[in-house]
Formats: sequence, structure tokens, C-alpha cells
Amino acid sequence: MTALREQGVIPVTDPESFGAVQAAIEAAFSAARVQDFLKSLLRAGLRIRDFELVLGKGILGAPTASQYNRLGNGDQGLIREFYLASLEQVAPELRVKFSKLYAYY
Repeated sequence: MTALREQGVIPVTDPESFGAVQAAIEAAFSAARVQDFLKSLLRAGLRIRDFELVLGKGILGAPTASQYNRLGNGDQGLIREFYLASLEQVAPELRVKFSKLYAYY
């Protein structure tokens, strides 16, 4: 008999700030705005996976960094995971067009 493993659920401790940061990420990766978001990363010379640098440059919106900094370590980890999952959902043709942002070098 094999047991299925379930990933534990980490509760969000600051739902208001968490929701605001999550909404900013969702807006940046929305179909209507993702290309502009990727262009802004390219202009800033940032790689897409450098979440803290993207946040620090204000590319996700000026108040987003302060809202993120208010979060505890667990909530920040969940946000980083959400951001990284979101960048993987970008359409393949945009990922090819902006391949420099996705490069691991």
C-alpha cells in the first residue's frame, strides 16, 4: 500500500498585505500587461527570476515593495513561489521573444 503525500498548507499571517502583493503580481502577468512588464524588465537590465531586484526597482508598483517587506518570512516565501510560478505561465512565444530575461547565465 502506498501513501499519498500531501504538501502542507502554510497559513497566511497578513492577508491584507499578502493579497495586495499577490494582486500586483497577477496584474503584471495578466495577458494585457505581461509584454509591457517584460519590456520594463529588459530596459532595467533585470532577469525575471530576480524577484527582490524586480520588487526593489518598483517595477511591480511603488507600494508593492513596502507591502512585501511587512510580510513575515513564511508569507514572503509564498509570494516568491507565486511569482516564480507566474513567470513560468507566460506564453511560450513571449518567453522566446524575451529569452534574455529567462536565461540562467
